[in-house]
Amino acid sequence: MLFTSLPVRGITLRNRIMVSPMCQYSCVDGMATDWHLVHLGSRAVGGAALVMTEATAVEARGRISPADLGIWEDRHTAPLERIARFVQSQGAAAGMQLAHAGRKASVAAPWEGGRAIPPTQGGWPVVGPSAMPFDDGSPVPKALTGTEVRETVRSFVSAAQRALSAGFQALEIHAAHGYLIHEFLSPLSNTRADDYGGSFENRTRLLREIVTEVRRVWPEKLPLLVRISATDWVAGGWDVEQSVELARGLKTEGVDIIDCSSGGNVKGVTTSIGPGYQTPFADRLRKDAGVMTAAVGLITSAQQADHVLRTGQADLVVLARALLRDPYWPLRAAAELHQEIAWPNQYLRAKI
Repeated sequence: MLFTSLPVRGITLRNRIMVSPMCQYSCVDGMATDWHLVHLGSRAVGGAALVMTEATAVEARGRISPADLGIWEDRHTAPLERIARFVQSQGAAAGMQLAHAGRKASVAAPWEGGRAIPPTQGGWPVVGPSAMPFDDGSPVPKALTGTEVRETVRSFVSAAQRALSAGFQALEIHAAHGYLIHEFLSPLSNTRADDYGGSFENRTRLLREIVTEVRRVWPEKLPLLVRISATDWVAGGWDVEQSVELARGLKTEGVDIIDCSSGGNVKGVTTSIGPGYQTPFADRLRKDAGVMTAAVGLITSAQQADHVLRTGQADLVVLARALLRDPYWPLRAAAELHQEIAWPNQYLRAKI
């Protein structure tokens, strides 16, 4: 199953392996660099089917760090176009994750400590659904007004149009990990009393509006994915039952695949982390919501990845750290599973 193709709308993925969006913290003013070309290009050379950019900010204030990738201005498209073109030349589909960090924005890169950066030191004021900081060390976000929420929707739409002009073939809307859209979804971070807070319908409104409006400009023939945190891992927060209901609605709005992660919205939550620990979320949404899903989280071996697919738990497997350690993981996995797949001509002398 791992090396069977997957048709999604007007494109066909050559196998079921997706490169997870992984922040590289290697930009200046949101501009992609040669690092991104090599990082993403090598995973396409290595045999992955869908190569997704890191969280790509739709607004400057939506960056996680000052070194994040961006697509909030037209000037960002030229280096991204080069990346998309190369990825596709290697037989992979080029995808972009559109994101807004919300109250978790304006922090240093992980290797610089990940601390909050105040405006006086090169950071910027952060925003969220409510004036609730992520933790004791984080700034209090400005609660977005209704007008600003609608402007955020337009930022996602403009970013989608730029991604299309740069040649990307798939979009993923980042609604997970405690960033802006997830902050609206969870009652633990959203205490609004307007149309974007309170009930399930209101808390999901921002994401549904983004999906609807992005679908208007994103071609019918191209896939649209949404990454969610299926649970906050905290009682009273966002949970799997709400995720199933959300997925049902998103499917009717034109979302093709739900990328199932978890957590990130509450500091210090204890979870039972182990191999494939998030796969049950993909399984549950696939069965109960009737939507294609992608499983992510400590999927590391070829046999494990193939098992997830053969048992119907997901339609795609999403790899992160495994592909950081070995960009050519798919080529090795094919050999382990005795599957014949195409190798780059330049590497054929190394094929076993």
